[in-house]
Amino acid sequence: MTQPLARFLDLPVVADPRGNLSFIEANRHIPFGIERVYYLYDVPSGSERGGHAHLALNQLLIAVAGSFDVRLHDGTREETVTLNRPNRGLHIGPMLWREIENFSSGSVCLVLASTVYDEADYIRDFDQFLARARA
Repeated sequence: MTQPLARFLDLPVVADPRGNLSFIEANRHIPFGIERVYYLYDVPSGSERGGHAHLALNQLLIAVAGSFDVRLHDGTREETVTLNRPNRGLHIGPMLWREIENFSSGSVCLVLASTVYDEADYIRDFDQFLARARA
């Protein structure tokens, strides 16, 4: 059986009649420290986000509201996963091309990142990514 390109991580849930609470502790619930947090929202219908890979960055993507698809490529294989639960994240490691698409209305994608923003960590050209991934 082929290993998935990225790994789902189920987050703790504190269930309460008043509403559920989930939380994330760096290096405990996710396998990296958190240096940056950002979120995508109000993404117009038909739009895509991502379209790049990282040399060293680790990320956890969470659909805190709504749903979206994450298309991943490792240079050889491609797979698409759907995120639609606020207590389940997708851990994406380095050297995986990612595109985020099919955002539902009102969706919010929360991203926890292992480093601060560094443009030098990005590969923004798919052909360059393929060349590096296959080398």
